[in-house]
Amino acid sequence: MAINVNKNNSLLLGESIQIVELRSLIKQVAPTDVTVLITGESGSGKEIVANEIHRLSKRAGKPFITVNCGAIPEGLIESELFGHVRGSFTGAVETRKGYFEAASGGTIFLDEIGELPLATQVKFLRVIEAGEYVKVGGTKTEKVDVRIIAATNKSLESLITNNSFREDLYYRLRSININIPPLRERKEDIRLLFNYFSDVFCNRNNISFMGISDDAIEFITNYNWPGNVRQLRNFTESVIAINPEKKIEVNDVIKQLNIPPQENNLPVIINPLKGQDERQLLFGALFELKRDIMEIKSQIAEIGDNKLHAELDNGFFISDEKIDNISFHDFEQELLTYYWKKYNGNINRIADRLKISNRTLYRKFKTYGLKNGKAH
Repeated sequence: MAINVNKNNSLLLGESIQIVELRSLIKQVAPTDVTVLITGESGSGKEIVANEIHRLSKRAGKPFITVNCGAIPEGLIESELFGHVRGSFTGAVETRKGYFEAASGGTIFLDEIGELPLATQVKFLRVIEAGEYVKVGGTKTEKVDVRIIAATNKSLESLITNNSFREDLYYRLRSININIPPLRERKEDIRLLFNYFSDVFCNRNNISFMGISDDAIEFITNYNWPGNVRQLRNFTESVIAINPEKKIEVNDVIKQLNIPPQENNLPVIINPLKGQDERQLLFGALFELKRDIMEIKSQIAEIGDNKLHAELDNGFFISDEKIDNISFHDFEQELLTYYWKKYNGNINRIADRLKISNRTLYRKFKTYGLKNGKAH
């Protein structure tokens, strides 16, 4: 995520439905003290969401402490969280505060909560339920008033099945579960984020940015972004730094992302990840069909056929004169219109043919204003 100082002082930048709904949910949750579990892929912006919850809460003027549970050795995690008394272990030369005490009155954000050791989970559960803990090596029960927000990019349900995460702690944590969608599911935010990151980077480093071509921004929009917003930010800064005083072209993007350009100058579709999202599957199907049409065109030309169209799938075709200049947007609309007509609007059959979900199809039809196979 990114800081956006121009829209209601929100720290969340984006205009997609998902981000609009996320901001709305945060506004509802923030004023309470309810425990929140934030889920989402690595790089999707979980810490920024936690920051936003704190900023809009009644604890905004108090500390906001971030703890990466996966970065602290197991033998030190309890001391880091709850503090320790002098002499409690080798090297404990003085009594020390823990993160919970440091966050008193404010908010503590525990990232990678799935990495918390089982023994520590028991003591953490006590903090959630009773607001109390005991320092390592101590005997006195300490009270703490703190709002708890946790985050993970793992499936806590799977960790429970593997007996590495307590079920009772899981249900206590997810009083409210906020899931952040991956960047590839909200492509309409990519251009906005790219522009924001480029502005911030250039202003901070006094760099003159000459802009980016339409082909390059389309390529960026259709890229899968497995590292999500964090990857996009790093990419934006590096591609501008390496290409100063020039307009960014699609070849610059391909080189920086370290992926080979595809044939026919089509936007890249990288090797799919496990759990590949539905929209990426649709993009893949569309590009495969378009490539097939190109091949059919070539074969027709070789045998001297004067047909003015390449035909595919018993009826779907795009004229010879149109295929060279058709945009992805228009191609996608024509394909979906064709299948709507072919299957008489049967969503299940269309989804099965394209190997995507019904939900994705409904969203696509709404995007293109398709009804009864016609655009409105």
